[in-house]
Amino acid sequence: MREVVELHRGYYPKPLATDDVVELVGLQEKAGVRVKKLSGGQQRRLDLALAIIGDPELLFLDEPTTGFDPSARRNAWEIVRGMRKLGKTILLTTHYMDEAQNLTDRVCVVSAGEVIRIGTPGSLRAEKAETRIQFVRPDGVAVPEGGEVVPGGENGLIAMITETPTKALHELTEWAVARGLELQRLEVTQPSLEDVYLELTADE
Repeated sequence: MREVVELHRGYYPKPLATDDVVELVGLQEKAGVRVKKLSGGQQRRLDLALAIIGDPELLFLDEPTTGFDPSARRNAWEIVRGMRKLGKTILLTTHYMDEAQNLTDRVCVVSAGEVIRIGTPGSLRAEKAETRIQFVRPDGVAVPEGGEVVPGGENGLIAMITETPTKALHELTEWAVARGLELQRLEVTQPSLEDVYLELTADE
């Protein structure tokens, strides 16, 4: 495998060091293994190594972490972040919305071949202003105002959807304290980029 990286390294005028790249993609323990004996995920890491070995200014990454385990995916993210810090321009295509949310400066949402939204991850998430507050309803207590039982969810799970989460959370905790209740598994969740994507493409 190392020989393949070394071969591609020779195509560029100012390449990165082979061993550094092999270590960056987490394949140092497989450096002497033939490519055909690498697992699918390891071959995807090799693809990434070949993409960055030339130290490019502009890098196109098409679904770069498909087949990666969670640890390898996080390592790949660190590589992309490192290249961004070096001033490289990266065009990344991905179906992993958490990947887009964590790595990109700008997001272009494409559905059925059409561009339907462009913006920063933060600006796209801000378009969906609702925040979800959920908790397990204490036994024998009525559902508080503004709350609904989650359909198909766990027994007793209550959700509140609000555009004013600070006010709603304050009122909810006051309600609980006044009744001497401890709200189990209380969670406050803002929309993710995946939530926004699903909403934008719902009719596609």
